[in-house]
Amino acid sequence: MLTKTLFTIAIIAVVSAAVCPTLPAAQFPPQVRESQQEKEMRDRQLKELNKRRQQDIRDDTTKLYQLATELKAAVDKTNENLLSLDVVRKADEVEKLAKRVKEKMKESIGPPPSTAPPSMVPTPHFP
Repeated sequence: MLTKTLFTIAIIAVVSAAVCPTLPAAQFPPQVRESQQEKEMRDRQLKELNKRRQQDIRDDTTKLYQLATELKAAVDKTNENLLSLDVVRKADEVEKLAKRVKEKMKESIGPPPSTAPPSMVPTPHFP
């Protein structure tokens, strides 16, 4: 929907410029402001999605730690001649959850934050 809106605005701007090339550019700021508002809204949504993803990673990591602790306790109860089905199931669960956490960590929603160097402000030199 957002893409369609942006596309529509771009088409209207191009057609308006082609049909009425003598119109001053001052008549176009409402469209620019609208797209700025949409960009800000999209940026806020992306930021919120990244926050949710980060919280999901934290929650899954806590659960992964808990499962790994349970797996260790179950393995400690077994001996070299006995391997419990519960241990195998827990190991599978740990593996699946670890993969899910790994994939979520690789994901990023939206463009990466800008890493522009800080601007240098000249300081006045007094003799």
